Amino acid sequence: MHTDYTRRFSLNYEKDQEIKDILTSVYNSLQEKGYNPINQIVGYILSEDPTYITNYNNARALIRKLDRDELLQELVKQYLNS
Repeated sequence: MHTDYTRRFSLNYEKDQEIKDILTSVYNSLQEKGYNPINQIVGYILSEDPTYITNYNNARALIRKLDRDELLQELVKQYLNS
């Protein structure tokens, strides 16, 4: 069997899901510790200062796995799609 089309392979869904999972986990950890999660995450994004994120549940290490540009792109994309 011969095919003349090119199959596309995309990791976008997996990356988007990873960002969502990490942000959800960080959000929950901040909330459990009594912080305002939105304010803390915005502070982190604007400054890239990891001390805005708690160490609780390894949240600080998790959020540092994300590239800030990718994180911002995903947030804007989700905002505009909703």
